[in-house]
Amino acid sequence: MKRPPDADRLALKLEVAELRQRLAAAQEMLVETAIDASQLHARIDSLQDKLARVRADRNAWRAAARASGRAVA
Repeated sequence: MKRPPDADRLALKLEVAELRQRLAAAQEMLVETAIDASQLHARIDSLQDKLARVRADRNAWRAAARASGRAVA
């Protein structure tokens, strides 16, 4: 038995509404992921800057140690 056109239209509207809800949830997760990625990127930049300073300090210490005649590993 064939369903009436109104039932098909209602089923289609329900499916569209469910898909819109899923799309909205996916978009929200993407925004949260983008925010997290941005925060991680900033943290990585900060750590890379700190590492560069630590390496520069280490190199300066080694140079000073070599200049004073102390053994350096």
